[in-house]
Amino acid sequence: MTAVESLPVAPVTGAPTPESTRVRGSLADTVRAYVALTKPRIIELLIITTIPVMFLAKGGVPNLWTVAAVTVGGYLSAGSANALNCWVDRDIDTEMRRTRRRPLATHTVTPQAAVVFGLALGVASTLWLGLAVNWLSSVLALAANVFYVVVYSMILKRRTSQNIVWGGAAGCFPTVIGWTSVTDHLAWSPVVLFMVVFLWTPPHFWALALRYREDYAAANVPMLPCVATERHVTWQMMLYSWATVACSLLLWPIAHTGWVYPIGAAVLGVAFLVEAHRLHGAARRGVEGVALKPMRMFHFSNTYLALLFVLVAIDPLVR
Repeated sequence: MTAVESLPVAPVTGAPTPESTRVRGSLADTVRAYVALTKPRIIELLIITTIPVMFLAKGGVPNLWTVAAVTVGGYLSAGSANALNCWVDRDIDTEMRRTRRRPLATHTVTPQAAVVFGLALGVASTLWLGLAVNWLSSVLALAANVFYVVVYSMILKRRTSQNIVWGGAAGCFPTVIGWTSVTDHLAWSPVVLFMVVFLWTPPHFWALALRYREDYAAANVPMLPCVATERHVTWQMMLYSWATVACSLLLWPIAHTGWVYPIGAAVLGVAFLVEAHRLHGAARRGVEGVALKPMRMFHFSNTYLALLFVLVAIDPLVR
């Protein structure tokens, strides 16, 4: 899954705006800017992969205080990682249409303030999860934070087309954190779900990268769609989609689920694979660019993962 058909990456264009230039706004604008640094829409998906695993770990409805504590701690931890990611990527965010409205790109927040804010959230999340939940969950959340900021954002993102494959592991930690918050130990069931999210991430993110290929090329970030043909990218997406569905079905024998999960996972998996094959089929026929409709795959992959984890939560309730 690593060989690619090489295409050149376009050079960075345009001069960045000086970081010292800051647009001053109202208190409400400032609050919105700091909230935007945490990337709430991304955190929503992380929470969706955390809470259902707590139901699976408990074998029913988990303690509501624990659910609330994990949700707050998870938001703080992910918000910390996202704010620090915005600081690392502040130079390339100004080059990309998709990210030009982020607080650091528009200079509504200074780089120094973003770093302080991100680190403060990281400290708060570590202490909160350790004291309110357990220290194993706290350490796992801290590890995910460091992995995302250092390994993905600082090391992999600008150096390899496999950046999101390995860097995407940071987004898999909520599955094990949800489990350990209830049991205070690891097991194979959350590891399977960790791998489901790990394998799901490349087709999900590459669909977005196909749509915004010019953005990543302008920022000189070697996302796979920037350095490989669309046919090759969609082929990789299809392979990872098959691996995702196969891994999702492993939870049935490993977690000893009832029939609700495997039947639902199989139906969702077929729909996911149909969409992956549709995209690759279009690329094979020579369809290019937005005509491929890659965002259809992107949005459907979100729906697939959300519904799969809903099944994870429902299955123990039905049993």
